[in-house]
Amino acid sequence: MSNPRSCVLAIVAHPDDEVLGAGGTLACHAANGEDVHILFLADGVGARGDGTVAAERRAKAARVAASCMGAKEPQFLGFPDNRLDQLDLLDITQAIERAIQTIKPDTVYTHHVGDLNIDHAICHRAVLTACRPLSGFCVRRIYAMEVPSSTEWASPHAVNAFIPTRFVDISATQAAKRQAFEAYAEEMRPFPHPRSFEAVEALATWRGASAGLRAAEAFMVVREIEK
Repeated sequence: MSNPRSCVLAIVAHPDDEVLGAGGTLACHAANGEDVHILFLADGVGARGDGTVAAERRAKAARVAASCMGAKEPQFLGFPDNRLDQLDLLDITQAIERAIQTIKPDTVYTHHVGDLNIDHAICHRAVLTACRPLSGFCVRRIYAMEVPSSTEWASPHAVNAFIPTRFVDISATQAAKRQAFEAYAEEMRPFPHPRSFEAVEALATWRGASAGLRAAEAFMVVREIEK
């Protein structure tokens, strides 16, 4: 894990993505005494035709999940759900830049560029644009995560392939991740859906076994800058 004094920011499209892709890892950062922040681009329910009450309920679940992981109060940008492709990338990028200027993270977690969900793919592009490695810029590490029912459902093509190059041991934080999942219980599906409790835990077991660990979350290293 990173320096205990570092600051971590997860930038994701929808509430529940942060837990699905990096819940155990974010809990590890928090347990190590690091500041953990979460930024949501959209509410995750608007595309279903759900109203304000559903969006507020999802936001409440996000706050509970953040607390379970030891993260700070999450931030919500309020962009339209599953319609980020209808916005100028510049507008999304500038909103992310403003958050980064305030939080000043050195480590960022975000989506994989090849995800099927359009909001995930655009989130990745906006994050990479906002995190251009200019001299003196605070972000030194960017990691792309896998989100069940989006990453593995993309078209089988080299550009969409999620090839993990970093494995984080989440054996000690699986309980915290499960508690965070339970906050999003209405978003989970019955097994064998990949977004079921059983499937998510099976993925953690498989990623762990791939690296000689009991349980792990896997990431692609997008950028690491070390001095």
